[in-house]
Amino acid sequence: MQATFLLGFLSVLGSGSPFSSTRGVHSSKKLEETKVVFEKLANYIGRNISFLIDNKANPHVFRLQKDRVYYVSESIANFATSVSRDRLISLGTCLGKFTKTGKFRLHITALTYLAQYAKYKVWIKPNGEMPFLYGNHVLKAHIGRMSDDIPEHAGVIVFSMHDVPLGFGVSAKSTTEAKNLQPTAIVAFRQGDIGEYLREEDTLFT
Repeated sequence: MQATFLLGFLSVLGSGSPFSSTRGVHSSKKLEETKVVFEKLANYIGRNISFLIDNKANPHVFRLQKDRVYYVSESIANFATSVSRDRLISLGTCLGKFTKTGKFRLHITALTYLAQYAKYKVWIKPNGEMPFLYGNHVLKAHIGRMSDDIPEHAGVIVFSMHDVPLGFGVSAKSTTEAKNLQPTAIVAFRQGDIGEYLREEDTLFT
């Protein structure tokens, strides 16, 4: 269902895709990059991706600069055109980065939007916060609660019990299967956490 939605969405966007590049690329290349980014985002926010793309009150666009994808208000993006490509360091919120093999990796800086439009959520107990923020996976013993219908290998947003977004990951088991796991079993594989702002402060924005 999600794949069908994305394909239909991309076909409607066509050459008018909001995903643009500050480097000269062929339209088919741009469309492929758009598909890769949207598929990754949809894994975490599902159909809510439409809220990012079609924000009539405050229009935003996607921009690709030096392999990094930024989500930025249209007005700021227009101002940025006055800066030469080689001098433009960043603009808006960095959602992630393309690897040399063409894969797209979400960055922790995308958490604000992922959390706002999250499809599946996991809440961890206070005793599980520090292990997670040090880069560890989420264990069954640390689960406070989780969305009822999480399937296996789905994107999940990790929250504290006070609804503070802590990071994101991929479910190791479905919600139903997780109920029967041992306390030391992994429920979600960590993909990013806010502890990175300290652990990787020297490389996070380079």
